[in-house]
Amino acid sequence: MSAEQIVAISTTDSAEEAESLSKAIVAARLAACVQISGPIRSIYRWDGAIQDDQEWQLWIKTTADRIEELTAFVKANHSYDTPELVALPVVGGNPAYLQWMVDETRPVAGS
Repeated sequence: MSAEQIVAISTTDSAEEAESLSKAIVAARLAACVQISGPIRSIYRWDGAIQDDQEWQLWIKTTADRIEELTAFVKANHSYDTPELVALPVVGGNPAYLQWMVDETRPVAGS
């Protein structure tokens, strides 16, 4: 995979989990930035019933070559049994910002 920029989206059931998960993702260099929106209202089918819940949405700015590691990290560190993580391609934007996304998601030498 290349270092093309993507935005991955996830949700949590609390502001506290959104903050701690976001900080851990950025600290692990799996994203350059995570923006937290919320609360939001999510309506979805789970365990055969329609659910209507308050959640916090994470907008995770990263690169395509980090998505597998990000997915594994979210699955291992999230309170949900099946956490949302979907990736959307970035088709354009400020070249300096897009390069910053790449730079901030590169592993640090020696770590």
